[in-house]
Amino acid sequence: MRWSRQNRAGLLAATLVVAGLALSGCAGLASATPPGPARPSAPPAAPTVSTVPPDGTQDVAPAAPIRITSAHGALSGVALTADDGTPIPGTVSPDGLTWTATAPPAYDTTYHFTGTAKGPGGSVPVTGGFTTASPTRLFHVSTNIGDDAVVGVAAPIEIQFDRTIPTADRAAAERTLSVTTTRPVTGSWAWLPDTSEGSRVHYRPRSYWPENTGVTVAARVYGLDLGKAGFGARDLTTTFTIGRSQIVKADATTHRIQVVRDGTTVIDLPASFGLETDPNRVTRSGIHVVMGKSQTVLMSNPAYGYNDVPEHWAVRISNNGEFIHANPATNSVQGKRNVTHGCINLSTKNARSYYDTAIFGDPVEITGTSVPLSASDGDIYDWSIPWAEWKSMSALA
Repeated sequence: MRWSRQNRAGLLAATLVVAGLALSGCAGLASATPPGPARPSAPPAAPTVSTVPPDGTQDVAPAAPIRITSAHGALSGVALTADDGTPIPGTVSPDGLTWTATAPPAYDTTYHFTGTAKGPGGSVPVTGGFTTASPTRLFHVSTNIGDDAVVGVAAPIEIQFDRTIPTADRAAAERTLSVTTTRPVTGSWAWLPDTSEGSRVHYRPRSYWPENTGVTVAARVYGLDLGKAGFGARDLTTTFTIGRSQIVKADATTHRIQVVRDGTTVIDLPASFGLETDPNRVTRSGIHVVMGKSQTVLMSNPAYGYNDVPEHWAVRISNNGEFIHANPATNSVQGKRNVTHGCINLSTKNARSYYDTAIFGDPVEITGTSVPLSASDGDIYDWSIPWAEWKSMSALA
C-alpha cells in the first residue's frame, strides 16, 4: 500500500503518543511500590552525671568551684553535705542540668553529693565526694577604711595582706577584689612595693571620686590558695561614703593655701613652706592626701637640732614628716617667705580653722617647689603615678 506524506506523519505522531503513555505508565507503577518496614528508633540516652571536684579528690581549696553537671536528665533533690550533716547551699540552673554551690565549704572537712538526675532514658543517682584542704598557713587581709566612714575625694583603698604574695599568685588574689559604687567610677587596682607587714594593693579612680558616692569593697579571699602565702583565712567587706569635695591648693610661690569646697574657695590663708635652698627641707610638689590629724604632735628632726617639739592643730599629708600645722614661730614670714623644715606652717588661729575641716582622703595639691612627691615619701603617693602607669601595675593588666 502506498502512503501519502501526510499519512506517514500522522502515524509517527501516534507512535510517539503511545510511547509517551507507556513511559508514563511505567513511572506511575514505580511510584506506587509500597515502602519497606520502618527502622526502629534508638532508645533515649540514660542520664550521666559529673562532679567538680571529681569523686575522691583530696586537699580541695574551699574557694575552688563546686558543681554538678548532668546530661540527658534534669537534676532533683541535690545536696552537698558534710560528714556532720552541715549542708552547703546551692542553686540549679533554669534548664535543670547544673547545680552550683553558693557558699564555700569549711577547711579539713569531707563532703558528699546526693540527688538524682531524671530523663526520658531513666534516672541515675548523684554520688561522689571530696575532702577540703587542712592548711598549715593562713593569710589575713585588712583595709584602711572602716564601715560607715566618710572620706575625701582622693582617698585610696588599700588592701593589706599580712604575708608576701608571690608575683605568680597576685592575679588570683586580685580577682577576689571588687569595688562597687553608687555613681559611675573608672578605677584600677595597683600593686605597690611590699611593706614589712606584707604585700599591699591600692585602688584609686582615674580622677577624684565623685562627691557623695557610696562605695563597697570586698576581698573574697576565704579558701583561696596563694601558694607560699597560704590560704585565705576569711573574707573582708567594708562600705563607706565619699563626702563633700574639698581640695587644698597650696602654692609655695605665692606662700598661700586655699581650701576649695565643692568648687568654691572657702578659706584663703598665708603660709610658709619648706626652705627651698636645702633639698632636705623642700616641701614636695604633687597631690598629697590627708592621712590623719591630731591636736598635738611631737615633732623631731635630730639632724636639725630638735626633738619632741609639740606642734598643734597638725594635719598629716605624707609619711615623710609633712604636716599642715600651727607654728607661731614663723608667723612673721607666713605669706612672704618659705623657711620651714618641709611642713606648711600657719598661724594658730588659721591652723585650727583648716584643721576643723580636714578629713582622711582630702587631696592637698602642692605646687611651686623643686622636689616632686614620690614613693620615697611614704605610703600614699598614689596620685603622683600617671594613670596609664597605674593601670599597668595591676596584676590583671
